[in-house]
Amino acid sequence: MHPARWLVFFVCVMLALTACVPITPCGQERGIIIPIDPAPPAPTKLEGNWLPVPAQIPPQPGFGVGVPADELSPEVAGLLGVSWYLTWAPFSWNAPPGVDFWPMVRVSQLDIWPSLGEIAQLAAEHPGATWIVGNEPDVECLQDDMPPRQYAMAYHSVYSAIKGADPTARVAIAGVAQSTELRLRYLDQVLDSYREFTGDPMPIDVWTLHAYVLNEQRDSWGSGIPAGFAEAAGELVEIDQHDDIELFKQRILRFRQWMAARGYRDCELAVTEYGILMPPDYGFDAERVSRFMWATFDYFQTATDPQVGLPSDGNRLVQRWAWFSSSFWQYPTSDLIDPATGQLTQVGHAFAEYVRTRVRNLD
Repeated sequence: MHPARWLVFFVCVMLALTACVPITPCGQERGIIIPIDPAPPAPTKLEGNWLPVPAQIPPQPGFGVGVPADELSPEVAGLLGVSWYLTWAPFSWNAPPGVDFWPMVRVSQLDIWPSLGEIAQLAAEHPGATWIVGNEPDVECLQDDMPPRQYAMAYHSVYSAIKGADPTARVAIAGVAQSTELRLRYLDQVLDSYREFTGDPMPIDVWTLHAYVLNEQRDSWGSGIPAGFAEAAGELVEIDQHDDIELFKQRILRFRQWMAARGYRDCELAVTEYGILMPPDYGFDAERVSRFMWATFDYFQTATDPQVGLPSDGNRLVQRWAWFSSSFWQYPTSDLIDPATGQLTQVGHAFAEYVRTRVRNLD
């Protein structure tokens, strides 16, 4: 395998540990921590009493998926009917027809990957793309793990490289793990640091958010505490609240309210990662996951607010959303595709059935 491909694979594995290892000191393995056995389960084909799904579903606006691999195949895109995807890296340009790829630059306290020169070259070769700068900079070690000021400086460098090479590109800020008061304070410090560093407001074309419901406590299960913060805990939740749809909705609205209060109401909001990380042994079987997924789809398509929603989109709160994930061996609860067969899982059938039968007209 080409060395660059090995690096892409490594980064994808690291990113998708949107969770997920036993608690260890920072500097060893640590990311969003959830209380499960770290040994990967053997792939299984989930069975269910589902109606046959057409072989191809046209791309549906809004619906997307995270793909912890190099690319999204036309076959998988057609099974799900998604209109966009991301891979946590900037190399998957061979997107299926009608499907957008959102490249991601990875940042850290030590480096920007790929280099600014490579980023500029890719931006020039693929004009008009939407670039995401970083992945969960508020999560320690296995994610991008950056204090607010360092993230603001990295964003400025990447933004300048992309816009210098392609003025038509859109640049999106990284998604924090969840919309809590502590994470919003983190973002406040990012905005303040950017203004102090450059003298200008932070230019953000698209806002992104990860919409997990996780515990927020140092050295415990959940998303931990952002770099640069001394707190021992933020918002505390129980494991059973991981799919609390009302809390999920409250946090989306809270984020839009925060955006509007800081002058970003006119920006698109994309929920670039969310799903269920907990295993079936904790009560999160395929039926429960599917009910949660359908409830979020209903919400994303219909939720509006005349005070804080996007005016150009009928005041809708969210413009795009990406389920985590197509298939990832360490966190298979929300898998849409069985890695052993390439066929839809029971959750994948639920995704496809919703897109086929329940999509609203968003025009």
